[in-house]
Order: sequence, then C-alpha cells, then structure tokens
Amino acid sequence: MVTSDFLLLSSPRGSYLSKVDTPALRHLVQFWLGTTASYCLANLANPILQKPLGSESVPSASTPADASGLHGRFLHITDLHPDRFYSYGSSTDSDDACHWGQGSAGLYGAEKTDCDSPMTLVNATFQWIAENLRDSVDFVVWTGDSARHDNDELIPRTEAEVIGLNELLVTKFVEVFGKEDNINDTDPTNDFTIPIVPNFGNNDILPHNIFTRGPNRWTKDYIHVWRNFIPEEQRHSFERGGWFFVEVIPNHLAVFSLNTLYFFNSNPAADGCAKKSEPGYEQFEWLRIQLQFLRQRGMKAILMGHVPPARTDSKHSWDETCWQKYTLWLQQYRDVIVGGLYGHMNIDHFMLQDTEQLDMTVIAGEVRPEKQLRESSEYTIQSSAEYLTELRAGWSQIPEKAKALPGEYREGTWPSFNLGEEKKRRKSSHEHFLEKIGGQWGERYSATLVGASVVPNYYPTMRVFEYNTTGLRQASRNIDTGGRRGIMASASLGESPRHSESKHSKKHRFVKPKPPSKSQPPGPAYSPQPLSLLGYTQLFANLTKINAAFASPRTSPTAKFAYELEYNTRNDSIYGLVDLTMRNYIDLAARIGKYRPKEDDLTFDLMGDVEDDLHMLKKNKHKKKKKHHKKRKVINQVWFTFVNRAFVGAKDEDSIRDQFGMADD
Repeated sequence: MVTSDFLLLSSPRGSYLSKVDTPALRHLVQFWLGTTASYCLANLANPILQKPLGSESVPSASTPADASGLHGRFLHITDLHPDRFYSYGSSTDSDDACHWGQGSAGLYGAEKTDCDSPMTLVNATFQWIAENLRDSVDFVVWTGDSARHDNDELIPRTEAEVIGLNELLVTKFVEVFGKEDNINDTDPTNDFTIPIVPNFGNNDILPHNIFTRGPNRWTKDYIHVWRNFIPEEQRHSFERGGWFFVEVIPNHLAVFSLNTLYFFNSNPAADGCAKKSEPGYEQFEWLRIQLQFLRQRGMKAILMGHVPPARTDSKHSWDETCWQKYTLWLQQYRDVIVGGLYGHMNIDHFMLQDTEQLDMTVIAGEVRPEKQLRESSEYTIQSSAEYLTELRAGWSQIPEKAKALPGEYREGTWPSFNLGEEKKRRKSSHEHFLEKIGGQWGERYSATLVGASVVPNYYPTMRVFEYNTTGLRQASRNIDTGGRRGIMASASLGESPRHSESKHSKKHRFVKPKPPSKSQPPGPAYSPQPLSLLGYTQLFANLTKINAAFASPRTSPTAKFAYELEYNTRNDSIYGLVDLTMRNYIDLAARIGKYRPKEDDLTFDLMGDVEDDLHMLKKNKHKKKKKHHKKRKVINQVWFTFVNRAFVGAKDEDSIRDQFGMADD
C-alpha cells in the first residue's frame, strides 16, 4: 500500500518527484493500475465476436427499454488519442507535449492545449460510461483516432505502439460492454451486450494520413484488433479496403464504417474517387450496392467515418471527386440514409451538402477538378475560427423562409380564389421558398454531424443520440435474412471492377445510383419516422474544475471525475431543433448565417466603461451631471452559441466576440 504524500512520476527522460495530495494520489494509482491491467488483458484476450443487438440487452432502472427491446439511444465517441507518455505536472508547451519538463499538465489532462489524453482520462471516461450509459444505449459509434499524435520527435511512434493503443481501447470497451458471465461461453457471437462499430482515424496508422491500397498491413492488423466488431461476412471487404457495415438493429438499421482516408485530401497515397483504379472509387461502388440492397430490404443506414466532408474556401478535407460522389449518394439514397456522423476536427458542429453544387462531369471522371493544396491534418483554434466563419458565410446564402401574405396560398391550405383559376395564379413566396430548398422536406440539402473529441484540445466530450423506435419489432438475436444476407455478402466479397475489366473492354461508363421511387415517402433524415434522429445530449468534462479539485489539499475523499450536461437539443431554446430532420437544420443554418438576425435571435451587449463623474461633480457642483450611456451592440445569439459550443465552452466569451466579429454597431 502506498502511504506517502509523494508520488514518483516517470517521464521518458527520467523521473522526478512531484508533490501530490493524498486523494489525487489515490485516484492516480487507481487509474494507473487499471491501465496496466487493461494493457495486459488486451494482449491476452482470446478472439471474440460481437453479436447484433438483441433482446438480451439489460436495461437500467432509470432508462427502461421500450416494447421493441430498444432504448432509443446510442453513443458517439471519437478522437480519444491515449498517450502512455503523458506526465502529470509536465510542461504543456508544444515542444514538450506534456511529456517533458515541469508545468501545469493536470491529473486528467491538459485542457485547451495540444497535449494528448493521459491514461487517467481514458480510464475515467470509460468508468463514467459504465456507471451512467452502459444500460441505456443500443450501440456505439466509435469514429477513430485511438492512438496518440506523432508530436514528439524524441519519442517517435511505432507500429507496435499504435496497434497496442487501439488494443487497449478495445479492452476498455470489453470492460464496459462485455458480458460478465462469458468466460466459458464458446458462442463467438455472444460476447457483447451491444454492437460497437469502430473506424480508421488518420492517426491509427503509420505514418499518419498515409493509407495505401488494400489489402495492406493495416487492414491485416486491424482485422485482428477489431475481430470483436467486424461481422464474419464483412471481413473480406474490410481486408480489401477497411470498410464494412454492422446491422446494429437486425433487419432495421445498419451502420456503415467508411474508410475516409481514401477520400482524405491529405493522403498522398490516394487520388480521389473518379478513377476506376482508385480504392475510393471501389468504396463508393461497394456502398452503392449495399445501400441498394438495404432499400430492397426496407432497411435504413447511418454512415460514419473519421474525416468529415468539410468543404469551404480554406478547408477541403476530401478530394473534390469524393465530395461530389458522397453528396450524390446522399441525394439518391435519401430514402435509406438516416445521417452521417464524423469526428477528426475536435469541434462540435454540423455542415450541409448542397446538391446544387453537384457537377456530373466531375463525378463521371470526364473533368478533373483543380487539385486543392494538401492542408495540415490538424486543426488549430485559428484555423477552426476561419473555417467556422466560412461555414457561416455559406449559410448566409440559404434561401430565406418566407411568410405568406394575406390571401396567399400556403402549403396545407386552399387558395383564396376559385379552383378553376389555380393554373393562372402566381406562385406564392412560400412556394418559391420550397422550390429553392428542394420541396417540402428540404431535399436539396443533406446534413453531416461532427462530434467534438475526448482528447482535451478544449474539454473532453461525448454525445448520446436519441432516435425514433416507433413501430420497430423486437430485434431478434438470431437473424434470419434468408437469401438476402447471402446476396449482400457475395456483393461485398465480389472482385473489384478493376480485376473484372478486360483489356479490350469498352471505356468505363459511370453508373448513377437510382433515386427513390416517386411513390416513396421522404426518408428518415427528412421526415419524422422510425429511426429518425430525435436529438442528442452533448456531455463534457470540465477539466479546469476537475483538475483544480484534485490538486487542492482540501480535496474531498468523495471527489469524483464526471461528465456533465453541456446542452440537449430537445429542450434547447437557442437552437430550437424540434428534431434532427433536414428542415430544422436548414432553418438553424439560415439563422446562424444571418448577419442582421431577426429579433428573436439577437441579444444586446453593453459595451464600453461608465465614466466616473465624481471629479466633475466636485468641480461643477451647480452644473447638471451629463448623462453617459453604454454603447449597445447587436449580437446574433444563435451564431454566438454555435461558436461557443464548437469549442465546448472552453473559449473565453469576450475573445469569441472579438475573434468572430459577431457584434455589429
């Protein structure tokens, strides 16, 4: 038992003594031991396979499952970046990376810096999930970057380290969602209580960003690391290119893990998605076939990946040909796709894809767009500020929602003239608005949601989505899809088009995906229905308070690391999202984009100092005091809130006002 108030902390260059109070010592030792045990378990664990979500999910008393056996919630977690070399009390300077020297690196992480996550933060995060979320979510979306950054030239990353850190996180998921009574169970599909879907991040490979055509050493390594999560029939497609899908709710919902590194503009080993010889092209063909089969089966899909399709003047995260195809696929399969979830950028935000920016000559490979300069794969506060400002500028061009004039025709009402004259009437302003946004459901656009990171570039975060379970049947543990499962498997295992093409075959002809049937109702991303996203709860850990509490000599023995509520879209008066369908996001983006917002969306900020008139009063006792008023500036509170939440509330509000220029005289 450790009884000293001093803890010997090891750093890569040696050891030094750091004064640590007893409660902090107790927590540090506890999590260090937990990490050591996790590491050993990760290397000794036998291969286990994940079972699809079924009726055996055990609900907690506080969040009971509904009649379908589902809780209607799932967890999105991203960018954990665990770092075994993190040293408590080390320097947070970029050159030291919380590995060297002495400084302010906290017990649970160095918030608002470029340092990676200490093991204490990783262990505390999974412990919190186990205590608060384990029995209330139906599946987990895990969007990559599960190894530290290569930001310390004195400690270069190795392949063994990158793989070992991913194995560590797999083990943490086993600890939280693995079945406790599964030690002697020989059923390989019965090891997890819920499905967990992993994804490649640009730092999960070496060198970072560079992912070559598969099969390669990384697809071969990770098919073993993620053997728990990749269905047997998906392993061939995963080994070919790192993409796969999981039926998280059998016969109802599949989550597609896309390998966005083949789309990534910072990957020099890939060249877009237009050429038939490129893995990005092959991945989109695979996705097209699978979404078509889901359509035939009456199923829905969530798309997930690491690098999001950011596309502004300063940020082109994807090759343009890949962005064009992705936007087209979202449009053509809008009856199937529920939404897209991504990470990588560390900031909480969303983006819209606009089908009016589609160029079929680019998609078909007839025209090669101008190559964008390869940008840094990491995002600083300054670059993020520029990017968010450009998003807003784009949203300022969204058609403005129109109010009908007296007597004007509105959707769902009869016009105030004879029906025989209907063809002669002019379109109302509301009808013009609907035409501009793609009809009643806003089908001109699609949305991509980007989650902030666990690594505390700002504050650690995670997100719990709620979705509509109305009408879903009890999910069966033993899926019986008949021949359809076989068809999907054979399609995903089929040879790449480049292998089946004869030397004398005709020139490649682009196949445009089929759109929904005109008789089909709008999809779950556009109209509220089963599996539509209802909202999400954004959780964060305020490391400034947490680290200070554990560093204080008066720390309570009951002090505890915890995530807390940042906001919930379902009761948020600022965003006002009734649900996460497209019309609500179009409206929110338009409100953010207003430089002169409507009255409901603005606040007044009192600026300037009140002049002290005491001296003047003494000098001019008989003169009337001159009144001084503070200058009032208008602030778009929706834009301010969007920016504040992007940085997880970690950025000073005054600096937000100054940096983002959100105050207009």
